Amino acid sequence: MRFPYRAEVTRVANVSGDADRRAFIGQAGGVTEQTAPARESLASVLGGRKGALDASLPPAAFVIGWLAADQSIRWGSIAAIAVAVVVGAIRLARGDKARAVVVSLAMVIAAALIALHTGRAEDFFLIQVLSNVASALLWAASVAVRWPLLGVVVGLLLGQKARWRRDPALLRSYSWATLTWSGQYVLRVVVYLPLYWAAQVEALAAARLILTWPLQALTIAVSGWVLYKTLPAGHPGLRLSPEAKKATEDPRT
Repeated sequence: MRFPYRAEVTRVANVSGDADRRAFIGQAGGVTEQTAPARESLASVLGGRKGALDASLPPAAFVIGWLAADQSIRWGSIAAIAVAVVVGAIRLARGDKARAVVVSLAMVIAAALIALHTGRAEDFFLIQVLSNVASALLWAASVAVRWPLLGVVVGLLLGQKARWRRDPALLRSYSWATLTWSGQYVLRVVVYLPLYWAAQVEALAAARLILTWPLQALTIAVSGWVLYKTLPAGHPGLRLSPEAKKATEDPRT
């Protein structure tokens, strides 16, 4: 009796045997056919576009209120604080941390108080100017002391703490990428300072909007490109290399 499915069974068995032989040969030669896991993008880890956009709304509200009330700093301040409260409530509703919301609201209130105290509308942006000066210096200094802040931030978000510093390639790449973030703050200072000195309140608000989330999105993209461009081929990216991971797990290190 002939079995019509005998040829198909034989073909499947041959394919299975070939696969087993390839697996055995690969193991014997130290070669694996498994593909490396896809590298995580820096944007997927950092995120933050919503927060950056939210931060640009109170300054815009300040200028709108200031202009609408015949350049009244008081009404501009009221508008900025009101918008900050609404934005804070929305952030809490979508699950943001209360501490971050309180800090953001406190910064707006402080900016309004400074402008009210000095009587100069441009002083509403003074904290923003000074914070960018400090950030530019801090991010650059972190590279000099071999604690690049981008690595610190990503390491905390990924639960690596400071273990990433044991990966020399990752430490070097984080240093180059951190300089990109320092450049972001330098660019803001270069734009903000002349406008602040010239008391260009409307231009300051426009610059604040443009140089907040659009610039941050560009910085994340560029720093991510720099990070992976400077890593050696085959490195897992934001995760530790196998050698560094093994070193962190060794109780003798």
